[in-house]
Amino acid sequence: MKQAFTDTFIKNLKTPGRYTDAAIAGLNLNIKPSGGGYWVFRYSYAGKRLDLSLGSYPAITLKEARKRALASRNELMQGKKPATYWKAQITPEQIDKPLFSDYAKQCIDSKKAEWQNPKHKDQWFNTIDQYANPFIGKKALDEIDTQDILDILTPIWFTKTETASRLRGRIEWILASANTRKLRYGINPAAWRGHLETILPKPSKIAPVKHHPALPYAEITSFLRILREKEGTTALALEFLILNANRSGEVLNGLRSEITQEGLWIIPAHRMKAKKEHRIPLGKRSMELLAIAKSFDPDSKYLFSRDGKQLSSMAMLMMLRKINPKVTIHGFRSSFRDWVSEETMHSPEVAEKALAHKVVNQVEAAYRRGDLLEHRKRLMKDWEDYCLTGGWGNVVNIAEKRAA
Repeated sequence: MKQAFTDTFIKNLKTPGRYTDAAIAGLNLNIKPSGGGYWVFRYSYAGKRLDLSLGSYPAITLKEARKRALASRNELMQGKKPATYWKAQITPEQIDKPLFSDYAKQCIDSKKAEWQNPKHKDQWFNTIDQYANPFIGKKALDEIDTQDILDILTPIWFTKTETASRLRGRIEWILASANTRKLRYGINPAAWRGHLETILPKPSKIAPVKHHPALPYAEITSFLRILREKEGTTALALEFLILNANRSGEVLNGLRSEITQEGLWIIPAHRMKAKKEHRIPLGKRSMELLAIAKSFDPDSKYLFSRDGKQLSSMAMLMMLRKINPKVTIHGFRSSFRDWVSEETMHSPEVAEKALAHKVVNQVEAAYRRGDLLEHRKRLMKDWEDYCLTGGWGNVVNIAEKRAA
């Protein structure tokens, strides 16, 4: 059917089929049964009838379709086979270039194996998706430059400094991976040392690092007195965590099979932050807490659980907030460390081993291959005594004695 097309005429086409524009020789609009259509320029070349796709309708308007058909007709008049000049010419090199958003997802998926907490993957994905992808998500890896990184970081560098600093490090790692795989070359535009540090102020200067709020160790005994008045498994778990200076994940994921008959809790390497097995000598009160927790849920495999399921990651925090909302779970490790340093003669090395801290100095680490278990037994016995009574060994906390 030949008819000079108008926008109104095309919009009212409902019957599937091929319609020919009388105004431009060779221009056709094919209407699909499902609705919509596509433009085709039909022509003869080298004795063959051929169709050249001009794009879909309505994405390509009548005006644009006629423009493309005329351009194709002109090429025929010059003896050339019409080409889709309006399509971006993609070189073989460009075909294999991944976009930042796709490559970032691939990198994060490959890195997740080293994270114990699944939340870390979500944090990486969320910060990249929220802050980086709007600027560079659709860019090829080798097209990203320093100005792109500054466009991402500058809006949040002063208002969300910690987030911005972590985001920068994540982008740097992703782009470094791209360099390693030869998907980009040259300087890493997200690198801090010798690069962005010459442009942006140091994060610690504009937003000093905030440590986990900790309960003063002098208040530990009174805190535990209040905690023991609380009922339920969560209270038991929190007291156990304090007595053993644990991280919350160590307690929440702790298994009964990890406790030996000698009262030694052996946490396997894959559950430790430093990826090294950690042995914890449990005191009398800690063993009592485990026995009580077991009586609440006899068939569970976990140290602390309800109906066979481990406590939620928020359980102990919510319990803590009911007693003292100003401190954090992790802060109790600081309370322990402060007490060791300020009140006892136990060595810093023993305290660091008790906290399962990794020794940064490799030379020093080579001389500390043992875990100082016997020394830690004495330390943790003193800490448990202090937590429960306010005194340890021959030392008595006068303030606590009066309060009692």
